[in-house]
Amino acid sequence: MSVTVKADACVGAGQCALVAPDVFDQDDDGIVILLESDPQGADRTAATRAARLCPARAITVSEQ
Repeated sequence: MSVTVKADACVGAGQCALVAPDVFDQDDDGIVILLESDPQGADRTAATRAARLCPARAITVSEQ
C-alpha cells in the first residue's frame, strides 16, 4: 500500500488525523502531514477510511 497526500488541496478538516493518527497529522495551519507512506495492519484500514472521509480528496491510497 502507498499513501500520498496533496497538501495544496487540503482544506484542514482534520478527519485524517482523527481517524488515522499514526499515519496523518496536521501542521499549525491544519494542513495534512503524512507520517507513514506505507502503513501496516490496522493503520492500513484507517488510512483507507481517512482517504474516503477527506472532503478535499487530498489523500490517495493505492495498492502497490
